[in-house]
Amino acid sequence: MALKQIQKPQSATHSGVAFSGLIALVCAMIAIKLRWVPWSNSINSAVFVMVSMASVVFCLDVFWQKVHLRPSTGLNFSSRNTSWSRTAVKLLGLVASLATICFLYWLFPEYDGPFYHSYFQMALSILPIWLLAAIPYFYWIDSKMQSPRDGYWHMGQLLLDYKRVNREIIKQHLLAWLIKGFFLGLMFTYLSRDLSKFVDFKLDSITNFKSFFDFSYDTLFMIDVALVSAGYVFSLKLFDTHIRSSEATVLGWMVALFCYEPFWSSTFSKFYLNYGSSYGWGTWLNDSPIAYTVWGSLILLLLIIYVWASVAFGCRFSNLTHRGIITSGPYRWMKHPAYLSKNLAWWMISVPFLAGGEDSVRKSILLLALNGIYYIRAKTEEKHLSQDPTYVMYAQWIRENGLFAKLGLSRQLSR
Repeated sequence: MALKQIQKPQSATHSGVAFSGLIALVCAMIAIKLRWVPWSNSINSAVFVMVSMASVVFCLDVFWQKVHLRPSTGLNFSSRNTSWSRTAVKLLGLVASLATICFLYWLFPEYDGPFYHSYFQMALSILPIWLLAAIPYFYWIDSKMQSPRDGYWHMGQLLLDYKRVNREIIKQHLLAWLIKGFFLGLMFTYLSRDLSKFVDFKLDSITNFKSFFDFSYDTLFMIDVALVSAGYVFSLKLFDTHIRSSEATVLGWMVALFCYEPFWSSTFSKFYLNYGSSYGWGTWLNDSPIAYTVWGSLILLLLIIYVWASVAFGCRFSNLTHRGIITSGPYRWMKHPAYLSKNLAWWMISVPFLAGGEDSVRKSILLLALNGIYYIRAKTEEKHLSQDPTYVMYAQWIRENGLFAKLGLSRQLSR
């Protein structure tokens, strides 16, 4: 009797929805570039880009994919279990959550300088509107929740009657807010900076492959930070983009934070994993235009795959969290396309093996160490996501049908 073939689980974000979101984002960028929008402020432009992308994604998600009806939302739209008292507790929890993040921004010197100025300026302008909108939204969504005593309710009860608080729910709730507070500030800062550079860039300065590469390189990363910024902002149960669980292990947090500012450049890249050198791929191939073009095109291809992996999430991207299992886009072929493509790109960009003499060995070992950190990131993420049976099914499907399985490498890499 033949064994039943494992089916690939449905992706939390449909590939058509994700691609439509990308088109909306690119159109918004073009509108800003051509100054079709009535402002030139990079902060407003960044908000415009995120809202444009999210509006298209959410419209398709609701009216086409009906994501609001998924069991994972925990919502029952036939329910009318309204309660202003419960909503008031949740709103208190919302304010307490926000106050916690604001306290940390005030406490840590990292946030004192001008680097995060655009982010704080955006937050201060949006915050009053956001808090007012939260009142009717919390009241309505609370009435539809099958289990209305969520993290916000427990956070509010922490201030009113801590004996009624579930510590695990509070822990997960605070972890989710820490993740959003840390990564949104960083990604939005990058986005507003990159948009300003994008608007000022003169397209007629692209006269050869080198200038085309530089523009494409910067634009791809700008698209990526726009996508992920939207993911951190639009975490809503109504659209099934809410955080279902957060990474709770110290190792998982450490290997993730190692890779981002301020930890990367000020400590790990500077003192430990400085694999770069002045002898990069551009220097190596500068006198060979054809080789330069081929090598640079391969780097851009890897970065396109990297950005494609972010596109596949729609509005569900977030480090250190589970917000639905993505099985579309490049995740159709492997579990970690972003990590693999980015790490391969680093080898092609820095070419540490060509640094010369002892440096070649040392720089290569350091880059291998960074690759190892991303390997650990991948494994901690898999362990976290494996609490969801959908991911377990997806992982097994990839083992049997993914790219490495087709190349005969699946068993070796899974050991």
